[in-house]
Amino acid sequence: MAERRMVSKTIMQTQKFLRLPLETQALYVHLVINSDDDGIVEAFPVVRMIGASEDSLGLLVIKQFIKPLNQDMVYFITDFNEQNKIRPDRHKPSIHRDLAIQQLGLEVDGSRLVEPGKVVLEIKEECQTVDGQVTDKCPHSIGKDSIGKDSIGKDSIDNIPYKEIIDYLNLRTGKNYRATIQKNKALIKARWSEGYQLDDFKQVIDNMVKNWHGTEYVKYLRPETLFGTKFDGYLNQGNVAKREKKTDERLGF
Repeated sequence: MAERRMVSKTIMQTQKFLRLPLETQALYVHLVINSDDDGIVEAFPVVRMIGASEDSLGLLVIKQFIKPLNQDMVYFITDFNEQNKIRPDRHKPSIHRDLAIQQLGLEVDGSRLVEPGKVVLEIKEECQTVDGQVTDKCPHSIGKDSIGKDSIGKDSIDNIPYKEIIDYLNLRTGKNYRATIQKNKALIKARWSEGYQLDDFKQVIDNMVKNWHGTEYVKYLRPETLFGTKFDGYLNQGNVAKREKKTDERLGF
């Protein structure tokens, strides 16, 4: 198992992460550091080691930073692959890999364990120097060959479910908005980059359909309104507290 772990600013500096209590943020970092090469971690010794509460662990589950695999406090770190790139020849599969595949429907992509539909770039041995540093020839590095017309604007790179979000909006409103429209995609991507997930978009749609149905505001059930700068306010209207309370009860705290 690799001895080095990385935590990315694309995760740590999102609104979703920064809103977590400091203890929960610290616990997440320690979970990443102590995870195996598949992003799976046995959380119990980590919780005891740093003196964190199990409530903090549960909050990370609620916010989907980690996903439980069994009752023995074994978890899969959702964004592990986005933060850590391990060469295939140095990758050691987790002893819990089969459990993760069975419980979460994860897939093996090359040497890595990934969520369905996610593309993970393998690190080739020749794109590292003798001291293990990454060169600009690596597919995940920023170099002269890595940014071009073929690497910008493709859904396969950012893995944002544009179509699923717009389809859900159309289903709830009876409209026919298109996920291929750049303006719609830009709005969704802006919120996604702030740390919001698919369930958050669906919750916003559900909240505002309920609140605006039969009123003069029904005309604003459209992407530019729902997915704009008031997104967080719409998210917190109505059902979010109830949803998290139910999750808390299911986790037993």
